[in-house]
Amino acid sequence: MTTTGPARTTGAVAPVVAPMLELRGVRAAYDSIDVLHGIDLVVPAGQVIALLGPNGAGKTTTLKVASGLHPAAAGDVFIAGRRVNGARADELACRGLCLVPEGRGVFPNLTVRENLWVMTYAGRSRSEIEEAAYARFPVLAERRHQHAGTLSGGEQQMLAMARGLATDPALLILDELSMGLAPLVVEQLYGLVADVAAEGVSILVVEQFARVVLGVASRAAVMVAGHIVHEGLPAEIEATLSESYLGAGETEH
Repeated sequence: MTTTGPARTTGAVAPVVAPMLELRGVRAAYDSIDVLHGIDLVVPAGQVIALLGPNGAGKTTTLKVASGLHPAAAGDVFIAGRRVNGARADELACRGLCLVPEGRGVFPNLTVRENLWVMTYAGRSRSEIEEAAYARFPVLAERRHQHAGTLSGGEQQMLAMARGLATDPALLILDELSMGLAPLVVEQLYGLVADVAAEGVSILVVEQFARVVLGVASRAAVMVAGHIVHEGLPAEIEATLSESYLGAGETEH
């Protein structure tokens, strides 16, 4: 008599997808002043991660280290599972990282179209870049012949985002989208962030004011004095926010 053991099942094993961005034990300093004290942060593929905290917490320095604009004094930076310590910002851009910095950084003396044309270095034609930008931001089509310096703050932020998205990034890093903007404009911009994330782009967004960004984030982390002090789901983070240091209850800047 022949006996048989339990039937074996076979099937494809789901591949392990590396985080789009990972910081491990990152420290950074300006001259002899330590700013980051061992930051651990993960941005999984296809998710929106919010990095919150008061002014001077180290949020922007974290973004600069992640995007190759400031060296890490210790620790490691990984992009899509590959260690990139020491890589230049342009090298990371070629790997799919795009930073939209604080203050927008558009060219004020160029028209909206000319600002978009700057991004042809990424290999897309002028017409492709304009078509994609105007489809996502219709107001830019109306302003395409207008000098960027004459746009409203919200329109300049849209232009900055449109330029960044023209590179077809895998990882989009946004620094203080809300700065200087009216609450309704901020809500509109974060609605656009949610749309971009729905297309599969991984997003790390830094904000001082938490309310709107938590509405679109997958997870959030709170940074204080160069340390990440809380990390979790948006509802968990919102419950820990202190209005005294985050301004979570504020709607005006």
